[in-house]
Amino acid sequence: MGLSGNWQFWALLSAGFAALTAIFAKVGIEWIDSDYATFIRTLVILAMISLFLAISGKWQNPSVLPGRAWLFLILSGIATGLSWLAYFRALQLGDAARVAPIDKLSIVLVAIFGVVFLHEKLGWANWLGVAMIAGGAVLLSVRI
Repeated sequence: MGLSGNWQFWALLSAGFAALTAIFAKVGIEWIDSDYATFIRTLVILAMISLFLAISGKWQNPSVLPGRAWLFLILSGIATGLSWLAYFRALQLGDAARVAPIDKLSIVLVAIFGVVFLHEKLGWANWLGVAMIAGGAVLLSVRI
């Protein structure tokens, strides 16, 4: 299978890029409004992903996608946009080392939402990890 088929590899890569996102954004928004910075970031992402789809041959005809897929992808896009706007505003107002851990409370919320809405199962050790992430995020966010 190699690394390309390993979800853990891609998750760690995502975490690394997310960390760079916070650092690069914190520096970039020093000179402009956070909402406008989010717009610029979104344009870059759109261009980058469009190029990737074109090069990799993964472009698909949008008219053949099921309505349910459209609905949930649109809802996900709205949630992403709102998350980015809030994240960049928080970065503009606070320290990256304190904003990012609070943002990562999304991990805790995903666990809860996954159990409640998707009927996923988590064991006691998983819940302990969720509690530790929540506690760690709070401890990282406070100024001592």
